[in-house]
Amino acid sequence: MISAARPLLITNVRLSDDPSGQPVSVSVAGGRIEAIGPKLANLAPPPAAIVEDGGGALLLPGFVEGHTHLDKTLWGQDWYVNEVGPNLTDRIANERAFRKTSGHDAGVQSLALSHAFLAAGTTRLRTHVDIDTDAGLRYLEGVLATRDALAEVLDMQIVAFPQSGLLIRPGTGKLLDDALAAGADVLGALDPALIDGDPVGSLDATFALAERYGKPIDIHLHEPGEIGAFTFKLLLDRVEALGMQGRVVVSHAFCLGALPEPTALLERIARLRVALLTSAPPSRPVPPLKRCRELGITIFGGNDGIRDTWTPYGAPDMLERAMLIGMRYDLRRDDDLAAAFDCVSAAGAQGCGFADYGLHAGARADLVLVDADTLAHAVVARPVRKLVVANGRIVARDGVLAE
Repeated sequence: MISAARPLLITNVRLSDDPSGQPVSVSVAGGRIEAIGPKLANLAPPPAAIVEDGGGALLLPGFVEGHTHLDKTLWGQDWYVNEVGPNLTDRIANERAFRKTSGHDAGVQSLALSHAFLAAGTTRLRTHVDIDTDAGLRYLEGVLATRDALAEVLDMQIVAFPQSGLLIRPGTGKLLDDALAAGADVLGALDPALIDGDPVGSLDATFALAERYGKPIDIHLHEPGEIGAFTFKLLLDRVEALGMQGRVVVSHAFCLGALPEPTALLERIARLRVALLTSAPPSRPVPPLKRCRELGITIFGGNDGIRDTWTPYGAPDMLERAMLIGMRYDLRRDDDLAAAFDCVSAAGAQGCGFADYGLHAGARADLVLVDADTLAHAVVARPVRKLVVANGRIVARDGVLAE
C-alpha cells in the first residue's frame, strides 16, 4: 500500500557521486529531504517514522520523463498489429481512425502507464495530449483524471497538443484555448511549415495563445534540414521578441542533426535558453548532445510514444531510455553515461521546469534505490528498482507498485 507522508529514514545507501562508497542515510519529513549524510543512522528516528535499510544500494533521484503521450498508449492491451504507412501524415490519419472506432479510453490507459512509470522510478512526467476536432477535449479529460488520481505521488505536466495540426483544421485553436483553460500546463505545436503549411501564421497563433494564458510552449519539430532550420529561426525570433527565454522546448529537433554547420543556430538557442528534447531515435538525425551541453543548452530525454498505433517500441523505464541515449550518441565512458542519465534526471527537471529536484536538503523526496556498483552500471544494467519513494511516500518495492 502506498504509505502516507510519514517521516522516513533510509539507511545504508551510497551516493553515485561519492567515489568513497561510504554509506549514508537520508531523512525525509513532510515529503521533503531533510538531510543526507553518514551520521544520520546514529540518530534516533522520530516517532512513527518508517525506517528502511537500503542494504548498500545506490541512491538515485526520481527519474524524469520529459516527453511521452499517455493518452495514446495501448500499454497492457492486446498486441496492436501495425500496418500503417511510412509517412507522418499516414500515422496521424491511422491513429485518428483507430481512436474513433476502437473505444480507446485515454483515462484508463494513461493511468495504467503512469502506474508502470512509478513502479520503475519515474516521479516527474510531461505528457502531450491530443486536442482534436473529432474528440474535442475527451483525451484531455481522461489524462486530467489520471493527474488528479496520482497528484500526491506523480508530478505530471500536461501539454495541449494539436497532433493533426493547428491551422489546417479549423476549430483547433479554440479547442487549445479551452484546453489551457481546463488545466493543461503547456501549449504544444507541430511542424508549422510541413503540417500547417504556414510557419509564420502557425507560430504567430501559437505564441499569441501562450502569451494570453502565460503558458510555456513545447513544439514537436520533425521538419528536416534547412526547412527545420528556417522554422527554428522563426521560432527564436518570437522567443526573443516576446521575452519567452527559458519557457520554450523544441522536441525532436531533427534538423539540428542534419545541418552541415549548426553552430550559429545552436549559439542562438543557448542565448535564448530554449531547451531541446530528444528521444534519441536510431533512424533519424538527432541534436548534437555533447555540443549542446558545452554551449549550456538544456537537452533532455523522453520516450515519445510507448506501445501505441505509431510504434510498438518504448517502455516506462527511464534507465532504459538513458541507455538508448548512450547508445545513440556512442557514449561509452562512465562520465559520458552520467550525461545520459542527466538527460532523464536533472536536465529533464530543468527543461520541463520541475522545481525542487535532486538529492539535497529541501528537495522533494523522490528517491530510487537500485543494486548497482555505479551510476554507469545502473544505466547499462537497468536493475529492478529496489525501492521507489515519491513525494516522501513509498510507492514501489522490487519493481512492483504498492497497492
